[in-house]
Amino acid sequence: MQMAYITALYGLMKEDLRVCSLLSDSGTDYDMMMARDFPDRCFNFGISEQHKVGAASGMAARGKVPFVYTTGAFLAYRAYEFIRDDICFQKRNVKLMGMGMGMGLGCWSTLGCSHHSTEDIAALRALPNLTLLCASTPRQLTHMVRAAYEQDGPVYLRLGMSGEPEFYDEGYQFQIGRNDTLLEGTDFTVFTTGTILAEVHPAVLKLREEGYSIKLVDVSTIKPLDTAGILEAAAGKKQVFTVEGHAVAGGLGGAVAEVLAGHGGAPLRRIGLEDRFAEGYGKTRQVRRANGLDAEGIYRQIKQSL
Repeated sequence: MQMAYITALYGLMKEDLRVCSLLSDSGTDYDMMMARDFPDRCFNFGISEQHKVGAASGMAARGKVPFVYTTGAFLAYRAYEFIRDDICFQKRNVKLMGMGMGMGLGCWSTLGCSHHSTEDIAALRALPNLTLLCASTPRQLTHMVRAAYEQDGPVYLRLGMSGEPEFYDEGYQFQIGRNDTLLEGTDFTVFTTGTILAEVHPAVLKLREEGYSIKLVDVSTIKPLDTAGILEAAAGKKQVFTVEGHAVAGGLGGAVAEVLAGHGGAPLRRIGLEDRFAEGYGKTRQVRRANGLDAEGIYRQIKQSL
């Protein structure tokens, strides 16, 4: 996903002289390439995320379009007050890119929960004026970067860092505020968001092979939530599930529960982290497995309810 992001941002920087890149020692070859080609629009703030977000607000006030890119745990948590007061309250046209969503920091997941972003949706979706996007695949991310650029106002985009597989074809079109349906089904619906789709998709396919008719929906926009799409996907189903690499309280599970409340219909089961931090150390797949959120663990939890 890093390559997809840098490629999309590079194209925007060639196209629009207002677009700037704000980094925190990410140090990839792509960053150096952009610094070489756009030396007056690339800024490395080091491990000073609060300062970087504040500076981005100032840049936006002067007509620039800053893209702030760093580890999601440090952006969403460490700089939260600055996102709230300097970006959202001021309605600044700043694009915040939090990499390594959930337990998805690739090899850096060995650093444990201090580097995980498993509560950021709950914190960020409460902020007024903020559009919150969650990329599941590289192609979807490419479309989201363009959509974030075209959106006037604050945008936070969660992206992965673990070699995520692609589930969307070349004809895919992303739209802010609209869910994406990957598989159709009549009896059950599974809602998911973000890079854990790489685990959810094979789990759902295995259940479908066993005869369960399951609809799989990718909630790519957390805010504004596709309320009508959620209600439509849940209508007439025997049971509805949410699966996320995030806390179920305030996360996708909380958001879907809020939509379904008062509408009756199918019971909801939320699968994710239940009032705890992720356990274990290792690469993304290893940490997901340790927390029952790999493909096999997700399959077992859904199958138990079915």
